[in-house]
Amino acid sequence: MPKIKTHGATTKRFKITSSGKIKKRKAGQDHFNSSESGNITRKKRRDVNADKNLNKNIKKLTPYS
Repeated sequence: MPKIKTHGATTKRFKITSSGKIKKRKAGQDHFNSSESGNITRKKRRDVNADKNLNKNIKKLTPYS
């Protein structure tokens, strides 16, 4: 049986932790941030857990991680 190809964009955007949870970077921190408060800007710097509905699809796209 041949190897499954890993989806490169998925490996760059998501990280699977040792416990099996999936972490991702908070969206919307590229530009247009000057009007936002400092609290929102700081919250965007943190990684967050991905939605549980995405977990199955992400694990399928990254079989060897």
